[in-house]
Amino acid sequence: MPYAPYGHHKPCPVVVSPVDSCVVEALMSLIGKIVILETTRGRLDGCVLDVKQDHVVLEERHKKFFVRIAEIVWIMPD
Repeated sequence: MPYAPYGHHKPCPVVVSPVDSCVVEALMSLIGKIVILETTRGRLDGCVLDVKQDHVVLEERHKKFFVRIAEIVWIMPD
């Protein structure tokens, strides 16, 4: 086997998703409250049920929506 100084490893994809900690903090302070979210797809209003680093769970008319934080344009407490 010939010497391979740099190795022959297959490149591994790396997923990078920036976390907007200010938006996550703001949403966490609104858990249990009604908010209006403007997203790149339109407006949603409902109660903030849960917040994760990459998404927020919003309940609107007994339906749950999982909204990616990266898609949020602005947030307004109702």
